[in-house]
Amino acid sequence: MPTNKLIRIGTRNSALAMWQARHIADMLASAGYSVEIVDIITIGDKILDRSLSKIGAKGVFTEELETMLRNGEIDIAQHSAKDLPSTLADDLPLIAFTKREAAHDVVLSLNPDFRLASHEGAVVGTSSTRRRAMMAKEFPHHSLVEMRGNLQTRLEKLKNGACDAMILAYAGVHRMGMESYIVEHLPIETFTPAVGQGSVAIQASSRLDSALSAAIRKLCNDEATEACLLAERYLLAQLDGGCSVPVYGHAQQHKDGLYLRGGVLGLKGEVEMVASATGSEPESLGKVVAKELIEQGAQTLLQDIRKQLAS
Repeated sequence: MPTNKLIRIGTRNSALAMWQARHIADMLASAGYSVEIVDIITIGDKILDRSLSKIGAKGVFTEELETMLRNGEIDIAQHSAKDLPSTLADDLPLIAFTKREAAHDVVLSLNPDFRLASHEGAVVGTSSTRRRAMMAKEFPHHSLVEMRGNLQTRLEKLKNGACDAMILAYAGVHRMGMESYIVEHLPIETFTPAVGQGSVAIQASSRLDSALSAAIRKLCNDEATEACLLAERYLLAQLDGGCSVPVYGHAQQHKDGLYLRGGVLGLKGEVEMVASATGSEPESLGKVVAKELIEQGAQTLLQDIRKQLAS
C-alpha cells in the first residue's frame, strides 16, 4: 500500500470546491495515499461584480490551477466539470470523472409554495446565461437578477430579499446540505443542464508519473459518467462553447446506447436550436450532434451572442 506517496490536490477555496477536494482526497486516502489539499482563489472568485461573460478569460475558475500543475506546485487539480473550458491544453489532460450526481437544475426559495409557472412577476436570481435564456423562453413573466458568488453567499442574498427565488444545480445544493430550500426540480427536457454538470473532473499535468496517474484514474473515474461527459465535451468543443454562452448538452446511458441532446439559445430565448442522437462512441456522437446544430446556424448565433456579451 503506497502510504509514503503524497498527492497534492489543487482546488478553489469555496465551500463546495473544498467538499469536492475532500471527496477526491477520501478516495485516494482509502488506497493508502497521503493527501494534501492546496486551495486558492481564482479570478472567477475574485471578480463578483461582473458576469462571467464580461470577465473575458475562458478559464475563469481553472487558469490558476492549470498554472500550478505546470509549475509542479500540485499533482492534480479538481474542477466542477461544468466549469471547464471547451478545449484544454494537450499537456493538461483530464484523467478522471467522478460518478455523476443528478444533473438537473432546481429552484430555491424561502416560500415553500413558490413555483415558476404559478407565480407572476417574481424576481429570480441566476448567474448563468444558459439559465437566463431558458427563463426568458419558458417563463418570460419573471424578472432576472445577476447572482454571482458561492452558494452560501447566494443563499444569504436570497434571505436578504435580493430575489424571490434562485436557480442552481442540484448537485451543489445537495453537497452543501441546502435541500430544505428546494421548492422545484426542473425537468431536464426543458432546462437541459450545462455540459458536465454534476460531476467532478480531475486534471493532471502530462508530466505526472504514469503509474500514479493510472492509479488515480482507477480509484476516482466512473466509466459510465466519463462516456457521457466526453460526448458532451466533444459537442461543446465543436461549437467552441463555454460556461458564458447559452449552450447546453446532456448525455445519458440508454439501452440502445449513449443518447446526447444539445442545443443553443438566443440570449432572450427568442430562438432555440436543438439536436440529438444516439451512438456508442462519445467523440463521434458529440460531433454528430454538433454538426446538426451548426447546420441549423448555431455558430453564427454564438458569434452574435459573443458580440452582444462583449458590448
